[in-house]
Amino acid sequence: MISRPQIGVRPFRPVRYGRRMSERATFEHLVAEAGATTQEGWDFTWLTGRASGSDPTWSYPDRARELVRHSASLLDADTGGGELLSSLGPLPDRTVAVEGWEPNLPVARGRLAPLGVDVRFAPGPELPLADRSVDLVLNRHGRLNPAEVARVLTPGGTLLTQQVGSDDCTGINEALGAPEPYDRAWNASVAADRLTAAGLAVIDVREQWPTLRFHDVGALVYQLRAVPWQVRDFTVDRYEAALRRIDAGIRATGEFRVLAHRFLIEARRS
Repeated sequence: MISRPQIGVRPFRPVRYGRRMSERATFEHLVAEAGATTQEGWDFTWLTGRASGSDPTWSYPDRARELVRHSASLLDADTGGGELLSSLGPLPDRTVAVEGWEPNLPVARGRLAPLGVDVRFAPGPELPLADRSVDLVLNRHGRLNPAEVARVLTPGGTLLTQQVGSDDCTGINEALGAPEPYDRAWNASVAADRLTAAGLAVIDVREQWPTLRFHDVGALVYQLRAVPWQVRDFTVDRYEAALRRIDAGIRATGEFRVLAHRFLIEARRS
């Protein structure tokens, strides 16, 4: 489990720069603002107007909402701050959310407890649920343990997962001259094979590499703080020269563009 950096320096007033508006702010101000901004849960609204894209053509929330309507019990794995799950209501009476990063727990409980959701801490790969206890498992950008999913699903139960593949945003690492973020391939084919080996029938697989655009260098710094496994040794000081090159490119073209990597799998337990 990768711990996220602790944040708590003096706040800046957020500024929505939009495309090419970063020309009005210095490099120093943009990176300092992004470095000082507090982050809570799994919420990227600070990037509104400053980064765009990364969404595949399918809608995970729409498919999840459809499955929730026909489910009597539900597990949301790696719920973050409960941002997505809270939007899928009405939820089944028996809904459990698990989260592996402890600072997210009070955020998730504050958001989900009023909805009747039982939020549990799960720092390891094991899911803290009984065998055959839920008929729907949702997992959006969380750790995927096929054996555990198969164990907790009822016969006929469904898994819906959207995963971040190992090609995700590797253009950032290349531009910074940083090590690659992942040690091994993680893609739709690998995940589908593991789910099949765990006894699940894979019924839908989709995979895409959508474009992600950063419209100012502060947005990139914020992203790297929020997703620390992308560049594991990231600091502004360590990568300042490369960040300044990226900043100059954004001021010239309006964006810094990389490819995201997303895949969706729906599977069913026999």
